[in-house]
Amino acid sequence: MGKLILLLGGARSGKSSYAERRAGEIAGDAVLYVATSEAKDGEMLARIVRHRAARPPSWVTVEASQNVAQAISQERSGQEVILVDCITFLVSNHLVAAAGPEGDPFDVPSADPFNTEIETAVIAEVEALAAYARAENVTLILVSNEVGSGLVPAYELGRAYRDILGRANQVLARHADEVLLLVAGIPMKVK
Repeated sequence: MGKLILLLGGARSGKSSYAERRAGEIAGDAVLYVATSEAKDGEMLARIVRHRAARPPSWVTVEASQNVAQAISQERSGQEVILVDCITFLVSNHLVAAAGPEGDPFDVPSADPFNTEIETAVIAEVEALAAYARAENVTLILVSNEVGSGLVPAYELGRAYRDILGRANQVLARHADEVLLLVAGIPMKVK
């Protein structure tokens, strides 16, 4: 039976660094790293380049903005640990694809961001990840932002995002064998 580890925290809380250390401790070179972010501007492209350079060259990297469990099953070649960084971008990718405004992300959404079909697709995606970990007997480390402690976003798309990500995190936490909250780089056991 596989193991699911969920790492939560705020922005720059040390989640990704901790996840990478933990993956290396468990599996050394046998890590499949799944990146869910998309390079939509120069800043994000620079971040992606820095992250790639910081990872061990022996780790296999897969870029999958959606359908992550499917991408893992197609690309995995015996790795003991799969690290998905991050669920935060995965939810954003679903939401922006379904309701993102053209151009300015603070503009009026192109569709109803609270449409239940969006959340249903996200929940199906995270359920598929949990099922994959169990079926394939791997350690799946998932990184996600904890967004429930901040301010209520001032715009509709932001509120929908917070709600969907919060529910996705709850589903993953239910399935997780271990849940850690990172604060200032310090992991605290939640489950």
